[in-house]
Amino acid sequence: MDQIECVIIGAGVVGLSIARALALEGRDVLIIEKEDAFGLHTSSRNSEVIHAGIYYPKDSLKAQLCVEGKQLLYEYCNLRSIPHKRTGKLIVATEDFEIETVKQYIDKASDNGVDDLIWLSQSEVAELEPEVSSVGAVFSPSTGIIDSHSYMLSLLGDTENAGGLVVYQTSIASIKPQGDNFIVKTTGLNAHEIKASVVINAAGLYACDVARTIAELDETSIPQPYYAKAHYYSLSGRNPFTHLVYPVARKASLGVHVTVDMGGAARFGPDLDWIEGIDYSFDESRKQLFYDAIRRYWPSVGRDQLQPGYTGIRPKISGPNEPAADFLIQSYEDHQMKGLINLFGIESPGLTASLAIAELVGRQIESEG
Repeated sequence: MDQIECVIIGAGVVGLSIARALALEGRDVLIIEKEDAFGLHTSSRNSEVIHAGIYYPKDSLKAQLCVEGKQLLYEYCNLRSIPHKRTGKLIVATEDFEIETVKQYIDKASDNGVDDLIWLSQSEVAELEPEVSSVGAVFSPSTGIIDSHSYMLSLLGDTENAGGLVVYQTSIASIKPQGDNFIVKTTGLNAHEIKASVVINAAGLYACDVARTIAELDETSIPQPYYAKAHYYSLSGRNPFTHLVYPVARKASLGVHVTVDMGGAARFGPDLDWIEGIDYSFDESRKQLFYDAIRRYWPSVGRDQLQPGYTGIRPKISGPNEPAADFLIQSYEDHQMKGLINLFGIESPGLTASLAIAELVGRQIESEG
């Protein structure tokens, strides 16, 4: 049986960020990933947006870690020359009754420590984005985009350079407390038993499944997982947008917005489709819903310009018709199991918050001695 200090389950952006932080502290780190490469699920199937921290409730983990993480992420991208761009974002009111809601985002952002939002008139919006139809908008200058694959590759490189290891095609069979350690039994390509003093469950969509393999963990501490599927359409032809454009947020979703990638291509999404299990198939019947949503702020879009792109799944811990849940990061004070950290419901803004999440987890481990 091998012995290692820290086992991180999941090689998505959060697991990689945590592994990097711990490895740079000089800890022995092993990442266990069930797929054959890193970041194949939520970490790569998203909008690749660096969020400002506008929408989240005051004092929530999402608000705190997004705002902290945004700054850390921009600094890290500059340091490592990771492709990214501070594009800015327009949150547009397309009808007069939406103006008050959009203006409220300025106060909501300020509550979270984001004080750079400004109101733009209809003519000012037209100067920035001539093809956008609006009666006004809030502009967020600190919102941006990132090449998430390059970011994760850099995190992995930092981890490995600091002595950390990653194994792929390996799943968790069981995790059993043994004194001050855990016995982690794996199956798959690297089937093994490992003794670890720290176990971090950063398995994203599979975090609740992994938690159920932990002996002696109170099942009431494991939330009910919900899967919210997102479709993304790409734009064929010329992209008229230089900024991100968002409509007024809807319940459980920020609505079908337009983002641009590092190559300058535009894409639209996500929508919200509650599903029972993990299924990445693309439902092309949703095209009309996208077309109708996009025309609210871009009336000249042609239906045939929308091409099927990809899907992603948000690892939610709140279901349909429920308020969006906060990140749930459990440590000893939550489950009385020293050395165990469970991360549940790390959906958006998880990418933006990833480095701040890593710092938080590092502090939690340090506090447990």
